[in-house]
Amino acid sequence: MSVVRVEHVYKEYKLGNQTVQALQDISMVVAPGRFLAIAGPSGSGKTTLLNLIGCIDTPTKGDIFIGEEMVSRKTPDELADLRARTLGFVFQTFNLLPVLTAWENVEYPMLQRRDLGKKERQERVKQYLEIVGLGGKMRHRPNELSGGQRQRVAIARALAGGPSIILADEPTANLDSKTGESILALMKQINESEKTTFIFSTHDFRIMEMADRVVSVADGRLVVERGLHTQGMHG
Repeated sequence: MSVVRVEHVYKEYKLGNQTVQALQDISMVVAPGRFLAIAGPSGSGKTTLLNLIGCIDTPTKGDIFIGEEMVSRKTPDELADLRARTLGFVFQTFNLLPVLTAWENVEYPMLQRRDLGKKERQERVKQYLEIVGLGGKMRHRPNELSGGQRQRVAIARALAGGPSIILADEPTANLDSKTGESILALMKQINESEKTTFIFSTHDFRIMEMADRVVSVADGRLVVERGLHTQGMHG
């Protein structure tokens, strides 16, 4: 059983008359409940791979499965629905809407979900803001919060929709060392208590040390570094 399956994926970009190979023949399987780091320097292809898994971009060749659903053949509307139901996102720049309160930022993505009524939405917002330690700051806007608190709001927003997978692109990059460590500890705690799969794109060694599986990307190709049951590309 897997939550993500990537099969012989290539990604090309056109730059003028040139073709840039961002990813080449990537295959990997991610088991449920993993705390997985995709590591590599800038330009290695790790963020491109995360964007493909997150249905933000589509592969040039190859197939990606989220659960049992093949991403490659879905329409933009179907991809948006899959993202809303299955995936949560945490970005290095937090991506909060400045005019909305913490509560409203967490609730906002759920407003598009027809399967969630107002009462359930509100219960989820309250629950996850409390889980991330911001029960007392629900009515604060982003400019009234510290960097670490903003990232906590972003984590609550990612979790509130009930995703099976959280994708985090350099989530500690804009945080000081101590704040970054507390955010990572929070994510690991959620991973263990909620059994949510976390997939990071990172070059933060603290994330790699905390991960139960690390794969590295170099020049668009994937190399397994370490992890549990990671012979080949599985685990």
